[in-house]
Amino acid sequence: MHDVTFALAILLVAGFLTAKLGQLLKLPSVTGYILAGLLLGPSGFGLITKDVMGTRLEHFTQIALMLIAFGIGEHLELKRLKYMIKSIGLIGLCETSGAFILVFTGTFFVARATYQGDPIWTISNLFFLALLLAAVSVATAPAATLHVMRELKAKGPLTSTLMAVVAVDNALAIMFFGMAISFAHHVLGGTGSIVVAVGKSLGEILFSLSAGVITGFILDFTVKYLRHQGEMLTLGLAMLLLCGETARLFHFSPLLSGMAAGFVIINRGRRDVRVFNVLRSFEPPILVLFFTLAGAHLHFISLDVAGWIGLSYFLLRCLGKIAGAYTGSRIAATPVTVRRFLGIALIPQAGVAIGLIFFIQSDPRLTLFSDVITPVVLAGVVLSELIGPLCAKFAVERAGEATFGKKKYRERPPNHTFDVRINKPEIVRLGPWVWEQLTIPENSNGTVIVCGSHIQTVSALARIAALIANYHQALPLAVRVVSEKSKRTSHEQRRIQEKLFKAAEKETKELGTRLGFEVVRAKTVPDGIVAIARKNRSFGIVVGHPQRKVNEYHRVVEKVANQAGCPVIVARFVGELHTERILVPIIDHEDLTTIKSVLGSLAAIGHHQILLLRLMPSGSSRETLASEKKVLERWTEKAGLACGVKFKVNPSEALLESIIKESDNHDLLVMAAEESQGLPRLFFGSLSEDVARNCNTSMLVVYSPRP
Repeated sequence: MHDVTFALAILLVAGFLTAKLGQLLKLPSVTGYILAGLLLGPSGFGLITKDVMGTRLEHFTQIALMLIAFGIGEHLELKRLKYMIKSIGLIGLCETSGAFILVFTGTFFVARATYQGDPIWTISNLFFLALLLAAVSVATAPAATLHVMRELKAKGPLTSTLMAVVAVDNALAIMFFGMAISFAHHVLGGTGSIVVAVGKSLGEILFSLSAGVITGFILDFTVKYLRHQGEMLTLGLAMLLLCGETARLFHFSPLLSGMAAGFVIINRGRRDVRVFNVLRSFEPPILVLFFTLAGAHLHFISLDVAGWIGLSYFLLRCLGKIAGAYTGSRIAATPVTVRRFLGIALIPQAGVAIGLIFFIQSDPRLTLFSDVITPVVLAGVVLSELIGPLCAKFAVERAGEATFGKKKYRERPPNHTFDVRINKPEIVRLGPWVWEQLTIPENSNGTVIVCGSHIQTVSALARIAALIANYHQALPLAVRVVSEKSKRTSHEQRRIQEKLFKAAEKETKELGTRLGFEVVRAKTVPDGIVAIARKNRSFGIVVGHPQRKVNEYHRVVEKVANQAGCPVIVARFVGELHTERILVPIIDHEDLTTIKSVLGSLAAIGHHQILLLRLMPSGSSRETLASEKKVLERWTEKAGLACGVKFKVNPSEALLESIIKESDNHDLLVMAAEESQGLPRLFFGSLSEDVARNCNTSMLVVYSPRP
């Protein structure tokens, strides 16, 4: 069959029907796709020719590879992995090293015995054959593993560790493979220098990752302006393919680039995952072609050689995964169930491994190795996909983390519209104080510092500071910092300062309390504020949100919070200030600790409606959402908040979009600021700052001091 369109139709139909037949026998779909390709390819009925597979349909394999790599990056979310980073790192290193070392050693000696006397297969060629097989053996099948976990509604330490390790070891597989390929290129190419080979390998990895990071930033920046699913699909696919082909043009790794792009998007502060979801809807036919073509590449002619090598590859990989995972779990002191069953659940292998052998096939310098590696790895994939999901199911059930008899949870269709707002600064309007008067404490516990530099906002800042001070039985304190270098303050500066103080004092008197005032000399304004805060035991520092030089301003705010030892509340006002309906977006459990005192201050006076909006990853199950709601309920009760608190726990594809839409129904947002500073903030971004730039609701951003 030489007609490409007809070949595509046959591949899709055969793959679909064979997968359905396999499902009746409780086999994973990918096994059916591979078997369909085997029947259609040169080793079967020969309906799909080598010319069609190798040149005309190669584009589909490249598209599938980028989608697979991009999907791996989605599983590398640092917020989710940070609590078990030590154990994940140890386990990932041990299980990947175990598989790599055993497969490399075993296949080298088996291949040497098989090819004994063949002049083509020298010791160096056998070395590189074993090296490439070992690099491929590291990969696991995230799709098969994730499917089993979802089907069983698995939840527990084994499940959490398993999914994190699967994501990590696929990333390591791509890196190992990139280094192995580069090493083989340079040594076989005649350079012969190990130092040069390793150096160039690291360079290729670095530039591959850089290309992916740039692509990720471009996607993250542009997708927020798109309203429709089709636009996101078009842009996302275009950028991924451009990234992959650019990497391939400069002989970099498209897989590493795709993984890096996904890593950037999932770890950005606004965590907009809509592009992952729309690309996932495009994947099924592409992956059917990908796996079916992979099966068609299986040549029975090479099985007489690959037979023993393939068997040793499969068995040694399983043994390496099991032994390595057990060793890493024992060193990391994980629960007993993780030690006993994690390795068994890591046996599935499919997408990434098949993608890697396609790279070997497309490289003319590695033709000698691809004739052996292709049937060996595909045979291992078939075996691992036959028994791997069963092993994963067995592990989860024996660990006691599987639940049954529950209806499958279906997510609501996502809303893909997004309205980007532009801030228009206004003069803050304050209505008269109609709630009960604040009380002046007989014995003040400390102060809440208010720093205002604009007459338009100083009254609103004073009101927020007075409410926080009332909660802590403290007094609001206006601070004026004079430079040590200036011998005296100009008349104009004094006039402006007095005007600001009088406006703030008038507001605090209306609330029923009094405002203190203190002048301090210091090198810089932040130094003066820190000195006052330490001297007067400050419970908080209230400042206004800047309109310019935002990044520099927030670096100063974080520095003040850390040195003063108290929270800094950055207030951004829009229109008339009201606090009756308060929205509190929660991204992480640590946010609750950060906003506790500010939220308690607002709730202590008057009647408020507070909504705790817990935003979860879009794939969260119903059980997970219910569990998170109980966490919020327990925290609210423990924090002593008023009964007017409501809870909403929603899966979210785009954090920024979800917060802005919900903010339309509220008067005030209270958010915790991100802890990242410097380069991490530049890389991951700031969700709170994105919200401040794009919403039309007044907002308090709380910076908590680091311990």
